[in-house]
Amino acid sequence: MLRVMSYNVRYFGHPTRGVASTRRGVTGIAGSIARMEALPDLICLQEVETRSVRASMSVGRPGDGDGTQLGALLCALDLELEQLGKKDRYEAYYFGAHQYRVTDTFAAYTTGLAVLAKRGLSVLAHNAERPHEITHRPRKVGLKQTRIAAHVAFQNRKGERVEVFNTHLSLPSFWSRSFWTEQFRMGYGANQLAEARELVRFIQRERQTEHFLVTGDFNSLPGSPVDRMLREEYGLVDAFRTARHCQDDSARAFPTAGFMNLKMHIDHMYASPSIHWVDLEGTQPFGARGEFNGLSDHVPLIARFDLKRAA
Repeated sequence: MLRVMSYNVRYFGHPTRGVASTRRGVTGIAGSIARMEALPDLICLQEVETRSVRASMSVGRPGDGDGTQLGALLCALDLELEQLGKKDRYEAYYFGAHQYRVTDTFAAYTTGLAVLAKRGLSVLAHNAERPHEITHRPRKVGLKQTRIAAHVAFQNRKGERVEVFNTHLSLPSFWSRSFWTEQFRMGYGANQLAEARELVRFIQRERQTEHFLVTGDFNSLPGSPVDRMLREEYGLVDAFRTARHCQDDSARAFPTAGFMNLKMHIDHMYASPSIHWVDLEGTQPFGARGEFNGLSDHVPLIARFDLKRAA
């Protein structure tokens, strides 16, 4: 049985409302992960920077590894684990998505995804060097943020291959008429559905096992067209519905993110039918008191899963 976490960390900049990454943002999240009673085997992160002006406040100190935001997190996590007497350590992989460059060598800020694998899992392959772009670009928009799919294949301790796909879909397009006329928006955008379909095509083409996970910030409500397509058309199994034995309304009432006065369930973990979701132990709604409260505008989804055995 393995434990997976999916978490939008908001560039470790929640103390400044995302304006700039901070050292406190990095160490706060590292400490909360390290203090988990049962550490995740896989950690899938969204909104992670590399090197930029915005990231500069969170990196650059001695012991920050390679000087990137992910390097700083990994070093802070190692230190927290060591201080707690825990022997587990992680390998980290960064998947760059977009760079807002002022010059060829100077970036105002960057965007990307990350996957951390606990040592003991054997990583077989990944696309960190060339993450797959899923961005929907109906017109040339210079400021359109690139969206990607990260892919990591690993072998569990029983020698079984499992793959994880991590992503972060766009918000619904403000240019769409439905954005201003429909009651619901998150997960109802044509651009979001196009990105989700490209994600599915990528998974279908690249996966080499029946055992795979699909995690991330989908900016989509339970029961939205994006969510329904992934579950009903592609056959993915949603962790929250399965573990909580609930339907769309109950899932929507459990917020995973908050913006101003809005609270929404927009983060998801899906799996192939060959994977059994066991529970969501450690997952709390946004705003609830707990280890991860106040560290990001999202809370992590944490779930245990196992592989179904052939009859």
